[in-house]
Amino acid sequence: MPDDNARLTTNDMQPFWMPFTANRQFKDNPRLLVEAKGMYYKSHDGREVLDGTAGLWCCNAGHGNPKIVEAIQKQAGVMDYAPAFQMGHPLAFEFASRLSAMLPGNLDKVFYTNSGSEAVDTALKIALAYHRVRGEGARTRFIGRERGYHGVGFGGISVGGIVTNRKFFGPMLAGVDHMPHTHDPKRNAYTKGQPEFGAELADELERIVTLHDPSTIAAVIVEPVAGSTGVLIPPKGYLEKLREITKKHGILLIFDEVITGFGRLGAPFAADYFGVVPDMMTVAKGITSGTVPMGAVFAAGDIYDTFMTGPDNAIELFHGYTYSGHPLACAAGIATLDVYKEERHFERAAEIAPYWQEALHSLKGTKHVVDIRNLGLIGGIELETRPGKPTARAFETFLKAYDKGVLIRTTGDIIALSPPLIIEKAQIDRIVSTIAEILPTID
Repeated sequence: MPDDNARLTTNDMQPFWMPFTANRQFKDNPRLLVEAKGMYYKSHDGREVLDGTAGLWCCNAGHGNPKIVEAIQKQAGVMDYAPAFQMGHPLAFEFASRLSAMLPGNLDKVFYTNSGSEAVDTALKIALAYHRVRGEGARTRFIGRERGYHGVGFGGISVGGIVTNRKFFGPMLAGVDHMPHTHDPKRNAYTKGQPEFGAELADELERIVTLHDPSTIAAVIVEPVAGSTGVLIPPKGYLEKLREITKKHGILLIFDEVITGFGRLGAPFAADYFGVVPDMMTVAKGITSGTVPMGAVFAAGDIYDTFMTGPDNAIELFHGYTYSGHPLACAAGIATLDVYKEERHFERAAEIAPYWQEALHSLKGTKHVVDIRNLGLIGGIELETRPGKPTARAFETFLKAYDKGVLIRTTGDIIALSPPLIIEKAQIDRIVSTIAEILPTID
């Protein structure tokens, strides 16, 4: 018989198949984080690591906020789990009411999921079912965007447009088309904030709609600011055009705000920041500041009302998750909203964003840098690709930054930055100066 205890040793890294990771490279030289507080992680070798990425775009309130920690601990002792099918618990309704009160326009219904990926697949299913209930069951097509990221479910990678996330997994959902992305470095390189050029790219949606016939299209889904593909900022007027075209043809518009939601742009949501209200919104990450996994779909009231027909005892939407509205997640979420409000995180993000912008753009002219873009507390620093070795230059920067005690993130040859909203000017300076110090040392 094998010795089970031998398999449980903490330094055996082989059983864990790590996500989105070069497993062999990592396990040869692991980078382990063992504690987190405020703006900092602590590594397994005892070093302090400044968090320039809010974990994975999610720890907006920083790490270990006492109020959020206490809420999670308390709820675990009161009730660890409650079923969400034909049952409920008070916190799920309280949290939904709190969220509804902060949503823009007519978005006022909350469907809980456990992640951004699940939120996207849920929104797509709601869109299909909504049109069918309305008697327009022919609306089965979706339109996404090149270089879009909408999680890793089959629906999300189908409407998404990142090649490496799609190429191994077959033909995806049928009937999906993609608009062109908005990245135009020839006209918009080193733009501070929204680019001036590119609103006309939204007109491509009109062409695609005409090609397929508007009566066959259920929804269009876009990230207001594309994050995981390398920080692509929407040109001025672009989102407004998408809203105009979708309304014209009776097509639902879905904003994927998994990254932009909960203060990342200095406003509650990108829909608030840009003044463009979609029909549905997907969120996760900042909804609990990353403390307990949770996601949600925010839907317009008229979408919900459309389903509320037939016998009262009939299930209106055959969809949901075992952990929808999990008690610990709801407790964490309520406390997170309190922290955002009491500590003015959204306002602080807006106030410090100009300093963040100027600090990032001070890297213009640094070796290998070919573009810099920013909005709110998001930044993208694009590096010239090493010939024959795409992604290598940025990944080496990531490794050297970690060695120097700064956590950054890379996607392709782009450094993507998204610090917690509690960041101070001195910490911005350290992130930027570390990158400035590293880049000249890389071939």
